[in-house]
Amino acid sequence: MKSFDAQYQFLQEMYQDNYYPEFLVDKIKALLVNMADYLAEGDHQLDEIQERFDCMTRAINDLAKEFEDNDSEIETVARDAIATDVIYMLDWFDLAIDVEDALGERDW
Repeated sequence: MKSFDAQYQFLQEMYQDNYYPEFLVDKIKALLVNMADYLAEGDHQLDEIQERFDCMTRAINDLAKEFEDNDSEIETVARDAIATDVIYMLDWFDLAIDVEDALGERDW
């Protein structure tokens, strides 16, 4: 079991951009933190990990309407911030999953 980097700050770019409502960024962050916690448990098969990434990504997809209702959307900066965080997790835990596969369920 390997703990996730306690110093890592998720979604930096989104928090710094007023276009994204902080309470919605917090929701995405919670999903990412939950994923990092799952990975830190260790002892998961790659197919199980991929399924968890799929669930996380679908949960982010589900936030799209809420972003729209708050005059925002999950667009370029958000996509890049989320992908950067996923890449960091994949590297941290030395997982042989491509970021495109990890986020394959995205519709943003």
